[in-house]
Amino acid sequence: MANTIIEVENLSKLYRLGTIGTGSFRQDLQRWWNSSVLKKQDPFFDLQAEDAPANNQYLWALRDINFEVNRGDVLGIIGSNGSGKSTLLKIISRIVRPTHGSVRGHGKVSSLLEVGTGFHQELTGRENIFISGYILGMSKNEIRRKFDEIVEFSGIEQFIDTPVKRYSSGMYVRLAFAVAAHLEPDILIVDEVLAVGDSEFQKKCLGKMREVSNSDGRTILFVSHSMQAVKNLCNTALWLNKGRMQEIGEVSTIVNKYISKVQQKRLLQEWETPEAAPGNNLVRFSRLELIPQLEHPEAPMDIRTPITVKFRFWNMADNQELSVGLHLFSYGGDCIFDVSSPSVLFQKGFVEGECSIPGNFLNDGSYYISLIIVKDTSVDLFYFEECLSFELEDYRGDIKWFGKWMGAVRPKLPFKLEQTEMELV
Repeated sequence: MANTIIEVENLSKLYRLGTIGTGSFRQDLQRWWNSSVLKKQDPFFDLQAEDAPANNQYLWALRDINFEVNRGDVLGIIGSNGSGKSTLLKIISRIVRPTHGSVRGHGKVSSLLEVGTGFHQELTGRENIFISGYILGMSKNEIRRKFDEIVEFSGIEQFIDTPVKRYSSGMYVRLAFAVAAHLEPDILIVDEVLAVGDSEFQKKCLGKMREVSNSDGRTILFVSHSMQAVKNLCNTALWLNKGRMQEIGEVSTIVNKYISKVQQKRLLQEWETPEAAPGNNLVRFSRLELIPQLEHPEAPMDIRTPITVKFRFWNMADNQELSVGLHLFSYGGDCIFDVSSPSVLFQKGFVEGECSIPGNFLNDGSYYISLIIVKDTSVDLFYFEECLSFELEDYRGDIKWFGKWMGAVRPKLPFKLEQTEMELV
């Protein structure tokens, strides 16, 4: 227990949707008196708690959360949008009060929940460093001592005496995070810093957080949708799902379970009868399946994973010369590739086919597959759009750069590098 720096017990947060307060001045006053003066549980939400889950007026953002964080740990908090990650950080940061439960912390806490807190558009970058640093908990002497280091980290030395209203969004973000990155709290709370800035600056941000954790032994709570960043920065992970704690433990184990759960998208579709199947009076799909070649069932699909697409359809007419085209799209709308099968003469009955996508070919991201059945290599019989979808996670191995890898594809091609001559100096 002596090494525990954060204790969260039975933490819950209930929101009433669409209304500020209780709707009654008397109840608002009673609620304020009990919670702020007498330091009791919120009486209004206590009355509503039992009925809240069945009532569309209420939302449990968090429900019965319990965990501990030890000094020097880097805890990654993961989960889909709306799972309660930001609410949890705001409660730990003392920005939002919980409905039930408690959070006990030991030491100074600094939160980076919104980049650029305290910046004034009319003031220069120099002036904003002092104002923002003071708001985030730094003393004037501390800011002066670290001023040159902050400016160098931001990379905008040339514009430090220019009003920030003339900064680009990237410059603004660089300066804001540079200030926050040089705080010296016991507990640093960071929410989605990788969603801002260019890839080079994101790399610098991650490196700074790793340096703070490893060299200074500080505790970091880190929220990100980049699982690669969570794996490389954190030693433990907390998985939230719809406001409840799904699991907490060693980072690789938790992240892999989360990715596997998220990736169960549309990997299989099947229809028992032609009447219920998609298609027309000439062809109808019976089964579509995307099969990742994983080393073990709980392993995540990443850029190394080979994928096989299998399909079966009813051919409803004799003597049809058919081929199938597979179109792979990113969810950004870009067509990654368009491949076709050979054209074959078929009679009535089932037709089966498959196409394999090798590992180390696609970049990380979300994709969907559309299949088209073509007659005589020129007549479109049926186009089944977005019939399968999947997501590939990033994998870097021993590469220490974590910015977004460029390109739609990421093939592993033969690449040679060697020293041919050594020059002595």
